[in-house]
Amino acid sequence: MTADTSPKLTPVSEPEHTPGPSLLPRPARIFVAGHRGLVGSAVARRLEADGHEVLTRGRDQLDLRDAARTEAFLRDVRPDAVVLAAAKVGGIMANSTYPVQFLEDNLRIQLSVVAGAHSADVPRLLFLGSSCIYPKLADQPIREDSLLTGALEPTNEAYAIAKIAGITQVNAYRSQYGRSYISAMPTNLYGPGDNFDLATSHVLPALIRRFHEAREADAAQVTLWGTGTPRREFLHVDDVAAACALLLNRYDEPGPVNIGCGEDLPISELASIVREVTAYQGEITWDTTKPDGTPRKLLDVTRLTELGFKPAVELRDGIAATYEWWLNQH
Repeated sequence: MTADTSPKLTPVSEPEHTPGPSLLPRPARIFVAGHRGLVGSAVARRLEADGHEVLTRGRDQLDLRDAARTEAFLRDVRPDAVVLAAAKVGGIMANSTYPVQFLEDNLRIQLSVVAGAHSADVPRLLFLGSSCIYPKLADQPIREDSLLTGALEPTNEAYAIAKIAGITQVNAYRSQYGRSYISAMPTNLYGPGDNFDLATSHVLPALIRRFHEAREADAAQVTLWGTGTPRREFLHVDDVAAACALLLNRYDEPGPVNIGCGEDLPISELASIVREVTAYQGEITWDTTKPDGTPRKLLDVTRLTELGFKPAVELRDGIAATYEWWLNQH
């Protein structure tokens, strides 16, 4: 018998002071596009825990880049809402190496799902983007109205432009057709279901794997990219999922709403936490010839906080649980 390594979801109740009726029926039938990914899997768990019926399709069943098939599927199942968490994602190396795919795949998915939802008369849709939509040198913490006020970070510009197009598409359906479609921009995410491939992963799972393998090999040092000085904000996927459920129920405004914890830390400090969690005893060195990326990326989460959202997972605890999950999987 194999051990149960699926993540255990801690129920997150809706804030008692949140006013107004829910924008979703209870229970609702909700299509989660991208349910096998980091965010989509967490959102599916959250919505099921809240008593909703979650509809899913894998890529082998439905390629979301195919507009005609996606529209036909949505017309057939007629969900009450769609959560668009499907995307081609990756870290600095993957974004720099494959900008065409990061631009075109994401544009095709977004155009297909949002247009298909409208055609199928789906009442609610939540489009999930990324904090990389904001200018590289935006004032900190980054407010939602910073969008399109400056140049983007070059290393993930193609991906960011695709996500900005998704926000614009959602706003266009709101203004032209009166659709109750919304956009949310999560900060850097981590948790069960993350990608630990060193060639395509984001910084936190990459650090976990690097330090684990260095400990297993008894390596004297681990060399990391950049200077370690950029600051980043991290949020556990179960907290993101709780925020998404809250937004689906309560939020209906144009433009993006940020999802984050409102706190950040230097990459060097993050690396030290991961080293401690993985019990690696060697040195950390920095390859300053490699890019740092955006100097700082902290989101202003005032809008979300005013809805009653508060993260439940502490960073070190979340990293430890994610490391345990990865060990059980691999």
